[in-house]
Parts: sequence; structure tokens; C-alpha cells
Amino acid sequence: MHPPDPEQPPSTCGSPRTRQHSRIFRDLPRSIRAVFAGLVMVAAALVTLAWWGERPDSRPVSPFPVAESAGSLLDTRLPMQVNERVEVWVQRFLTTHRPQMEEYLVRDGLYGDMIREKLRARGMPQELIYLAMIESGLHTSAVSPAAASGVWQFLGATARSYGLVVDGWVDERRDPVRATDAALDYLEELHGEFGSWYLAAAAYNAGPARVMAALSRNGLGEGGEEAFYWEIIQHLPRETREYVPKLLAATLLGQQAEHFGLEAEPALPYLFDRVLVPGGTSLVQVARSLDAPPSLLRELNPHLIRGVTPPGRSFPVRVPLGESQRVVMGFLDGAPAPLRATAD
Repeated sequence: MHPPDPEQPPSTCGSPRTRQHSRIFRDLPRSIRAVFAGLVMVAAALVTLAWWGERPDSRPVSPFPVAESAGSLLDTRLPMQVNERVEVWVQRFLTTHRPQMEEYLVRDGLYGDMIREKLRARGMPQELIYLAMIESGLHTSAVSPAAASGVWQFLGATARSYGLVVDGWVDERRDPVRATDAALDYLEELHGEFGSWYLAAAAYNAGPARVMAALSRNGLGEGGEEAFYWEIIQHLPRETREYVPKLLAATLLGQQAEHFGLEAEPALPYLFDRVLVPGGTSLVQVARSLDAPPSLLRELNPHLIRGVTPPGRSFPVRVPLGESQRVVMGFLDGAPAPLRATAD
């Protein structure tokens, strides 16, 4: 509520004593009335603070000023617009979705450096890594109800159109390196089409045709401004309405995890060498040559969906960093075809 404007005529309602006080107030000099109004506002603020102090359980869940925190992201290249929708997701990530957010930060250690380096090389906002986080939690095995798969949640047809192999032996949607290259190609293309990272993200989620239809429905042409996302939001699918707010909230929290009290020990980075092995080689065989558990090889090669390289041709297998020569030597005696280390 705002205090009464001293320039407005007093109300004619109320008791005679109230009307008398109003007339006295009106007859005071203007400067005194202004000071009095200011004192009333200060008193109201103090009462409000005292009320909050007596009801700590009624305060917002997060003790951190979200908008102020967003303003401190001085190095961000993804425009940070914090509004009520974003704040809702900040609260969720700090409460009901906190385990997922902390798991995101753990898995950031696994693929984060690789993804950020690829974004940096293209001059794209490094904050787009959080798009992969909200898509899949950075899980290579993630599969959506619509059959989108991998870290970047590609549908099969879209994956193939961006050069990924998806067949009965290999599914490169699950390859964090190859899928990242394809996803950044797609996002660059969408940004070129819509001129806005918010609209590009929305199109990544809903498809460019739906975003274009929403823009046309609102008379906004082909986009070009981040603010257009908020103008068309009601004409987007339900999931897409939450997509950019969720992305911005994850960015805000991910870049200031310690400030927001999030605790996560990053996983070791995804580093590997490659060895060219004969077709039909199982990951169990490769693991045996290293005296390593097969699960380690499966983690390094999630795109080999049968745990075996495709038959009929040599195929590169990822092995722990620095271990390629051990694999070659371990295989050499019984291998039906030459093996060699190869650059990625």
C-alpha cells in the first residue's frame, strides 16, 4: 500500500474526528506535509520488518536476492533476464529439485570443460552448457518419452540430419563429444534464424516451426530480440514456456553455486585416448587387456549400444587417457587385424 498523497483532497467518509484531522493536515505547509508523509512511510517499513522478524517461516525460501545475483554475472554472454518465472525455478532448484541441481554440478566436472571449450571456439555463450543440463542432467543414457536420447536429447531424424550415426550398433546421440558438435551446429543455425538465444533455445525444445508460428501470431516477424520470447510465451507448448526460465535459473545457480549454498564435488573430467580395433571387438575384451572393469569402457563408449564395435570394419574405441599402448600390446598377439592408437 502507498501512503495517501498529501495533494489529494481528504476523504469525506469517516468519523467527525477523522475529518477534523484531515482538515488540519490539509492546512499544514506543503513542506511539513511532505516530511510527515515520509515519516509515515518509514514507520510502515519498520512495522513490516518487525513483522517479518517475528515470522521467519513466512519469508521466501531462498535467503539470496535473485535479481542482485543475476546482476553480478558480469562475464555472461547469455542475456540474464530474471523475472517471476525464473525465480520460481530458482526456488525449485534450491528446494524440491535441489538433488537434481547438485547432480548437474557433479556431472559438470565430467563434460563441462569439453563443452565449454567447444562453445568458446565458436564464440557462443558458454552458459549454453546449462541447456544440456536441463535437457538430460548431462546423462548420456537419458531417453525422453518422445524417444529423444543422449546429453543433448536429439530425436533420431534430427540427429541424422546433423551428421550423427544412429543405427543398430552405434548411436552417436549418446556420444557426448559428437553430440555436442551436432547440438552446437543446430543452435548456431537456430540463432542465425531467430537472432536471439532465448528464441533459439525455445526452438531447440519445441521446433523452429512452432516458434515461428508464435512470432507470426504476435506480429513479431522472424524474431531478433530476446524480449520476444516473453511476448510469445503463452503461444508456446507448456514445456517450452518453462524452458528458458529453467535455463536461466540453472545458469544463475550453476555459476554461483557456492553463493547459493549448493554443495557438489565435480566428477573427474571425461578424458581418453583412442585405439583402432577390429570390427566385432567387444568392450569386455578391451577391458580385459587393461585389467579394468568393463563398466569403465562402457562409460567411455556409451555410443556403442551393444558393447561391441560394428562388424566388417575397424572402429575407434575410447580407452583411459594414457592407456592406448597397453591396449595395443594386450591385443597384438591374438588380434585378427592390426591395432593402433589414433588421435581423436
